[in-house]
Amino acid sequence: MTNKNQNLDTVNIASSKYQLIKKILKNIHDNLGKIIEILEEEPEQAQDLENVFSSISQDLKTAEKDLEVMGEERIIEGVFDGEKMIAYDGQVYTIPPNYASKSKLVEGDILKLTITKHGDFLYKQIGPIERKRLVGGLSLDKSGNYLVTVEKKKYKVIPASVTYFKGQPGDEVIILVPKEAPSKWAAVENIVKK
Repeated sequence: MTNKNQNLDTVNIASSKYQLIKKILKNIHDNLGKIIEILEEEPEQAQDLENVFSSISQDLKTAEKDLEVMGEERIIEGVFDGEKMIAYDGQVYTIPPNYASKSKLVEGDILKLTITKHGDFLYKQIGPIERKRLVGGLSLDKSGNYLVTVEKKKYKVIPASVTYFKGQPGDEVIILVPKEAPSKWAAVENIVKK
């Protein structure tokens, strides 16, 4: 005897789409509960239903946009090399210096890049490497690049980090580097003015 369900097609969806659909259905369920509550307990306040229907309509419009974007977005994961993200296929993606500075990205952090259907690049740190703090002196090399020297080891730092803290050569810099792995780059955590 064959199972009745054997002829049904299986639908596979990405986890992110599943979570979004689940959230949409929960919102609709909650709003329907509000409608039933108003109708059963307070029929004279039926005008409140307009607000609930408006909320449902807005939820559906937002969900439609989210599902449309999800259908056409690309998600890429990679490793931060101190300046850029190197995807697992070897492709290189530029990271905005302000994002790298603000997020205090450290060489070796795992990142997720979402490229939307509109071409927007959205980065998210998903796997921070274990870090250690070091204190060193800020300097400029012959090419005008900022360096932080800690016990004769020189680390490159993103200029946006230095300018954010208004750093000047000679200032003391607190940096973050990978705890166990060697690195050429460091993230600026703070600068102490001299």
